[in-house]
Amino acid sequence: MSTDSDTSSLPIDPSRRQVLGLSAAAAAGLVMPALGMAAPAPTEAAGGKKVLRYAFQIAETGFDPPKLSDIYSRIVTQHIFEGLFTYDHLARPAKIKPLTAAAMPEISADFRVYTVKIKPGIYFASDEAFGGKPRELVAQDYVYALKRFADPANKAPPWGDLEEADFIGLNALREESLAKRTPFDYDREVPGLRALDRYTIRFEVAAARPRLLELLAGGDLYGAVAREVVEHYGEQIPAHPVGTGPFKLVQWRRSSLIVLERNPEYREMLYAAEPAADDAEGQALLARFKGRRLPMIDRVEVSIIEENQPRWLSFLNQQNDFVERVPEEFIITAMPGGQVAPNLKRHGVQGYRVLTSDIVLTLYNMEHPVIGGYTPERVALRRAINLGVDIQREIDQVRRGQGIKAQAMEVPNTTGYDPHFKSEMSDYDPARARALLDMFGYVDKNGDGWREQPDGSPLVLVKHTQPDQKSRQLDELWQRNMNALGLKIEFSANKWPENLRAAQAGSVMIWGVASSAAQPDGQGALGRLYGPLKGSANLARFENKTLDEIYLKMQGLPDGPERNALFREAKRIAIAYAPYKCHLHRYVTDMAHPWIVGYRRPDFWQDWWQYVDVDDSKRKA
Repeated sequence: MSTDSDTSSLPIDPSRRQVLGLSAAAAAGLVMPALGMAAPAPTEAAGGKKVLRYAFQIAETGFDPPKLSDIYSRIVTQHIFEGLFTYDHLARPAKIKPLTAAAMPEISADFRVYTVKIKPGIYFASDEAFGGKPRELVAQDYVYALKRFADPANKAPPWGDLEEADFIGLNALREESLAKRTPFDYDREVPGLRALDRYTIRFEVAAARPRLLELLAGGDLYGAVAREVVEHYGEQIPAHPVGTGPFKLVQWRRSSLIVLERNPEYREMLYAAEPAADDAEGQALLARFKGRRLPMIDRVEVSIIEENQPRWLSFLNQQNDFVERVPEEFIITAMPGGQVAPNLKRHGVQGYRVLTSDIVLTLYNMEHPVIGGYTPERVALRRAINLGVDIQREIDQVRRGQGIKAQAMEVPNTTGYDPHFKSEMSDYDPARARALLDMFGYVDKNGDGWREQPDGSPLVLVKHTQPDQKSRQLDELWQRNMNALGLKIEFSANKWPENLRAAQAGSVMIWGVASSAAQPDGQGALGRLYGPLKGSANLARFENKTLDEIYLKMQGLPDGPERNALFREAKRIAIAYAPYKCHLHRYVTDMAHPWIVGYRRPDFWQDWWQYVDVDDSKRKA
């Protein structure tokens, strides 16, 4: 799972500020600015190149894969680095296919040994680390890339996934480095990660891992990295990603602008996919683009625009060609009833609305002396808070209907997700919540109007939040809901990356965050509850022996009834102890101007830039 926010929290790119000069009607999405007035023609902007321009609502953290957990940085790295495997862009449900691998792997009957052949003739982009030339991809590059996650010096947030995969010898090499406080030995051969020859890799894990390919398909994190590049740039490596993918980084103004261009050394890759026979949209895209060389565009410019209104206006006045995640406050005017508004449709604006593979959560720090713990009264406090949070009002008023209530941690489009499962996670029952608090001694003992703890000490909830408009709206709803229960709540506003670091360190009491699936297996969602992943995926720092045992057992089981039963048992444990409040799964609406063609939102993988084209014939002067 990858962590992200549904609110923006970082500085607006100063170059985008002029969009605030639009009329109030345009700001509300009621009128469309005259086409061509704000955006320069493509030839003026980039020498006739096909350019995709859009904005992230949260700033990137860098482009060195072992250091990443945020979705925004990983969108960029997915287009620079390549995994051995990838996902078919049009297949629904998801289908894995070779990328740099020559074919699907040879897999042992016990799902412990995977042997992969790499295609010869694939090259890293030219770079000064290679003397200004490209360098061929070899098997050892993947071995090195995966070892970097085990290096304690990198403090890699995704390490937990590799630790769980348990490549023979890799965990032990990391532990030795930690115990002896010596540099990680990249030159020592690890039995579970071996380059058998220049183009052959052998992966061996300690126990059955039927879904290991899903890990290897994550090019945003586990793509090939050249050792020469890392050693050449040292601490500056987050600013110098060099991969074999379709794009290369050419400009980066931190928290402001990210520019990538077509990788001139990118091999011949043609548009190919296998959409389902009854997938009309997928079949139409395949018919239009089949056989086209990728990428079809030359340049991608990503600005960081923190607030929703300027980000939306930058799309309306054509400073941006595409808006990813139309802000909820503009949904009603942009796509009423799920259809593109007539005033936008007249100008050819396209809308794409899907239920995403994500979940919005509130985490409770299980090690915090007020909200955490496993005693009955602490469990009752968290469950009472959960019952007192009005999710339907959040969906209707703050999110403008863009979501469905979540019943458990698992997300749509993944194994373990059951659309028919119902739990108290979706219940709003303040009367029951107050009864729970009364029963376990959370009452107003001193007559000040606020409940105290059972021992009479003050009870003050502190929720970390972000300083943006949507967060303020959510905070107001929390304030109203907690006031109705007699619970005093305060808010600590910080930028989102600061809150993430605090949560990873166990320094928050309560925080709201979103989590997105990175692969089809729903077990990733249970990583939010797995004890050994405290401080990474498990931001609530939850520990439960039974759940940990379930988690480990599930890893070696193939998909089927037995594994589904374990999913259900894990859900019940999580609901009972309530280390999280599951809020909703979001509908996401993306919109594009008519000259952006071929877009289709991926279910959970991050790469799509190479599959879209810019048709200037649809751009009006």
